[in-house]
Amino acid sequence: MTNQVALESGLVLFMREYEQANNARDIERVVSFIAEDATYWFSDGSYQGIGEIRSAIERTFAKILDEVYEIQDLEWPVLTADVAVCRYRFAWTGVVDGEPRSGQGRGTNAIVWRDGCWRMLHEHLSS
Repeated sequence: MTNQVALESGLVLFMREYEQANNARDIERVVSFIAEDATYWFSDGSYQGIGEIRSAIERTFAKILDEVYEIQDLEWPVLTADVAVCRYRFAWTGVVDGEPRSGQGRGTNAIVWRDGCWRMLHEHLSS
């Protein structure tokens, strides 16, 4: 296995574990994937730093019940030993205000290698 293949495999695993943490709705687990100085851009606003991002994710968890979030068609336009950028399509289903809802969109993440592990530095989700 080449270094590039191993690198991509590890990052795919990172993204799958991030997806699973979100589906488990475990905020501590989710924020463990995120860099302290990260920036997240969601449809409802932009969030800087782990505190703001944590609050935004907690609001989403409270608003969308029984959510299932799925990352699809993952691609790696940038893939180095220290920085990676992925783009993908996402889909979600859940219950909002007592009614079944679903949505889909596109995502882009910048991921950095820090202190011996990968961390999300930027996430941009748009519908």
